[in-house]
Amino acid sequence: MAPAPNPGPTVSTASVGQTSFGLVRLSAVAVPHLAALALMLATETDFGSRIGFLLSWGILNFFWIALLRRPALSAALSLTLVVLLVLLSRLKHDVVQMTANFVDLMVIDRDTAAFLFTIFPNLRWSVIAAALVIVPLMYTLWWLDPFRIPRLPALACKLACLAALVGVSLTWPDEAWRGYYDDGYLSKFARSGVVAVSDFARDGFMESDAATQERLKMPLLDACHPAGRRPNIIMIHDESSFDIRSAPGIKVPRGYGSHFLSFDGKERTFMAESNGGPSWFTEYNVLAGLSSRSFGRFAYFVTRIASGRVERGLPLALTRCGYDTISLYPAFGGFMSARSFQTTTGVAHFYDAQDLGAKDVEPDGFFYDSALKLMSQQAPSKPLFAFVYLAANHFPWELKFRPELLPAWRAPGNAPSVDEYLRRQALSAEQYQAFMAGLKKKFPNQPILLVRYGDHQPEFAPHILDPGLDEAGIGKKLESYDPRYYATYYAIDAINFDPVKSPVVMDRIDAAYLPLVILEAAGIPLDPSFEEQKTIMLRCGGVFYACRDGAEARRFNRLLIDAGMIHGL
Repeated sequence: MAPAPNPGPTVSTASVGQTSFGLVRLSAVAVPHLAALALMLATETDFGSRIGFLLSWGILNFFWIALLRRPALSAALSLTLVVLLVLLSRLKHDVVQMTANFVDLMVIDRDTAAFLFTIFPNLRWSVIAAALVIVPLMYTLWWLDPFRIPRLPALACKLACLAALVGVSLTWPDEAWRGYYDDGYLSKFARSGVVAVSDFARDGFMESDAATQERLKMPLLDACHPAGRRPNIIMIHDESSFDIRSAPGIKVPRGYGSHFLSFDGKERTFMAESNGGPSWFTEYNVLAGLSSRSFGRFAYFVTRIASGRVERGLPLALTRCGYDTISLYPAFGGFMSARSFQTTTGVAHFYDAQDLGAKDVEPDGFFYDSALKLMSQQAPSKPLFAFVYLAANHFPWELKFRPELLPAWRAPGNAPSVDEYLRRQALSAEQYQAFMAGLKKKFPNQPILLVRYGDHQPEFAPHILDPGLDEAGIGKKLESYDPRYYATYYAIDAINFDPVKSPVVMDRIDAAYLPLVILEAAGIPLDPSFEEQKTIMLRCGGVFYACRDGAEARRFNRLLIDAGMIHGL
């Protein structure tokens, strides 16, 4: 007799199999949400930020559901984007001490992508490997997802979450200084988006008057005819440098302070527009001769936004007067679009760390020697403007930087980071004097004007200026532009040249006026835009953006827009 046919699995076995498969399909929906909840608890630190996270999570999920109708795949895609944002935020914080902001998307450019792939050469392969894993996983979730959600309710829920996020963000805006905290990645990104879009819709990227009846005398038809021989001009970006004696109780070595003196023995104050890290704020000030504060919440991205749009500045004014212009930059040129921005303001020859052969962070002497070499290649009949951007005094100060360069150093007895900061300042002052000696030796008959400035105070400065304040108190003082937190120095030196006396060489100036100070001290005729800015400077006593609650800066920005020097903002 033939055997009976295989009856198949028993009812109980089939039921168990179906139940297990059903649990797997339900898990595909639940697991991404549980993972997001764990991520929220790990990265969001207070009730307000967690509300922002949940609303943002809802917006992402309902967006994908309205598009795909599959909640499991939608949750997985949302989780992937959130994890990617967290990783990019932490990466950005490691590089520039600030988490990702919605404006990063608004001003995304090739320079930024090229910079990331340059400093993280394995990042490209990591992206490819992640894509090879994620794509099959998403296809599996597409197949496993047992649910189909109607699009219209999903769209309604997305709009409800968006409306709630807008209300929360506008009613309780996130303080700008919290962007420097290494947490709250999704909530800060989402809330910054609401404020950034609102600000952009109202003012664009940059504040300016809607219209003005005044006009600058443009175009520039007259040639530049300076009186006397034009000096070579060297502008030195003295990283994180200020006179630390403004903080109470700090012990300094003998002779400290001479580095801040000009040729006439005076110490002058330079009011920067950043504190603790973003040197590119001051880079914008001293090259464009304008205020980063005009960009409001977009100020952090000022050089990226201004690239290709702000065609006005010190290098362009000097080019008009026959100068060749070079810049020595201590990082990769793609960082914050430095190469593109400096070229826009008139720098003809931009040398970044790679061009100069820099290996990691180099002492000031490396850039001074590079400047001497490049100046030696210059035709003696053509004056030169050189922008020398230093970096050795950059944080962290917990590690000793090149101790062999200053073997006789003795710590004064402050906190270790403060003593290391003072050691680097001493090294910087010593190498500057060596640079001066090199200039005198190599160019014994050439007139040279040197102008140095501290680009901002170090990041620990607020804690020694106001040791009794917590982070929130310091953040509020930074946000209100307490002048004690933004004061550094500027100094003028000269070789074979007597700087021209001018009323703009004041004891205290805002950073945006430094180009005007340099042009006047060098005896260079001013173009109409700098003539107008000189009038503003004298009228406002060296204050630029804050003069008349920003009215002068807004009017001046409009004049430059109407003259075609600023466009697309």
